[in-house]
Amino acid sequence: MKEQKKQKIRALSKKGIYLIPNLFTSGNLFCGVFAIISILDGNHLVAAAAILVGMVFDLLDGKLARLTNTTSAFGVEYDSLSDLISFGVAPGLLAYSWALRDYGRFGWAALFLYVVCAALRLARFNVQVSGPESKDFIGLPTPAAAGLVAAMVIFDANVISFGETVRPYIVLPLSYLLAFLMVSHFRYRSFKGLNLRDRKPFGVLVGVLLVFLVLLTKPYVMGFVLYALYILSGILEKPLVALYRRAQTQSEKDAIYPDDDEMTDDIEDKEIILKH
Repeated sequence: MKEQKKQKIRALSKKGIYLIPNLFTSGNLFCGVFAIISILDGNHLVAAAAILVGMVFDLLDGKLARLTNTTSAFGVEYDSLSDLISFGVAPGLLAYSWALRDYGRFGWAALFLYVVCAALRLARFNVQVSGPESKDFIGLPTPAAAGLVAAMVIFDANVISFGETVRPYIVLPLSYLLAFLMVSHFRYRSFKGLNLRDRKPFGVLVGVLLVFLVLLTKPYVMGFVLYALYILSGILEKPLVALYRRAQTQSEKDAIYPDDDEMTDDIEDKEIILKH
């Protein structure tokens, strides 16, 4: 086994690594480290912004790797390690320093659970990548969980101030909820199958333009709302789809088999017409 590992390391050193996607991954890692430094300095708003910028780098490194055909096992592992810093440790520390510092064991337990679940989520994702490719995520993606924490800090600073007394009652259960969702089996859309080159209905263009317009006018509110809606989508999508299909099936049955009262009224109306 040791000899095989040595051979893999030698092969990797000979092949080298792809520069472009790993540079963007390094940018993501830099944002995570910068966020942690800002948290230690008490700059929570700057830390939240750094986490959101790291999400942009994380999105671009995967897109560029697929577009340039430069995906590799090294890139996947490096990306996961960077994500653990930027979207596991940094948002966990942000939530703790911003709202849970005075709650003792409950505060650091929430921090530890958040980081552990983020690590487990990323480890499970790496195992899934080696298997058949799925269009959806199993469990809440770590960038989405980190994005909600960062968006909440920005929302609190620019829109509504929760206050030091109310803030822990919101952040503490939210931290536990996000940790649970990351290791859950709820399915979240990855939008990998979204093809923007195909023709779309005219209403889709209008809807996208409206979303962008609202984002430009109310970025602090819409950022927080979009992250919250995405997190709720994994929980509510399945029961809502089941209810919709059940209602649709019931309406089809009603169309084929009308109620007895309606059939009786139709028969009586026909008898009256025949008599006259």
